[in-house]
Amino acid sequence: MSEIIARVINALPAPEALIEIPLIALVVYLVLRTLHGTRGEGVFKGLVFALTIAAIAVSLLISKLKLEQMSFLLRGFLTTPVLALVILFQPELRRGLVRLGKTRFLRTLLKGEESALEQVAEAAMQLSKMKIGALIAFQRDVGLEDFIEGGTRLDADVTSELLMTIFWPDTPLSDGGVVIQNLRVAAAGCIFPLSESPHIDRRLGTRHRAAIGLTEDSDAVALIVSEETGIISLSVGGQIIRSLNKEQLFGRLRHLISIEKPEKTRKG
Repeated sequence: MSEIIARVINALPAPEALIEIPLIALVVYLVLRTLHGTRGEGVFKGLVFALTIAAIAVSLLISKLKLEQMSFLLRGFLTTPVLALVILFQPELRRGLVRLGKTRFLRTLLKGEESALEQVAEAAMQLSKMKIGALIAFQRDVGLEDFIEGGTRLDADVTSELLMTIFWPDTPLSDGGVVIQNLRVAAAGCIFPLSESPHIDRRLGTRHRAAIGLTEDSDAVALIVSEETGIISLSVGGQIIRSLNKEQLFGRLRHLISIEKPEKTRKG
């Protein structure tokens, strides 16, 4: 019985092989997926099959005849097909890399925080020029789930086109606010609490009171575009900063909004 167990153990692949084989299979799968739908897909499959058969046959021959020098030459020879594949499939690999760069994960990773804030600043400027009202809240430490639940969930990338579409007059979501959570548009058409502070300038409308009310009850940052004047404002900690241009708006947003370590602001 012990001899049978020993034979079974000896027949099992080495621990290194258990790691190498799945990795090789993963690489082949990813390359095939990249080349899918191109003329190079069939050629690559044929080359992989031919090289695999050739490598197995030569390896068996070397192990049986114990040709150590041939084994060294074989390892050097196998680098040549790799270089040939890169040259042969250059157009397909280039298209595959472009396709990979357009995936949501990489776009989010490469786009980063500043690009999302630039999109918001651009939308605010365009809405300001057209005197279209807007209210955008940025979640920081304190969650805004209650307001998100009361609105229409979107979970969309932050783009100036999307924000301008949301706030376009007479559209279903234009009267509410947008919540940006983790640099994504979490929801639109959200209703924020109006501030009851007696110190608010009476010239400020409902959007401004809602922005101040939200930032009084949370550490959120709220951006307001006035429908009457087109003035761009920011509300933080129950206070309001008015008449911002694009550069000032972007600079303040970059200072206040951080997905890693939101900065805490004080009232006053």
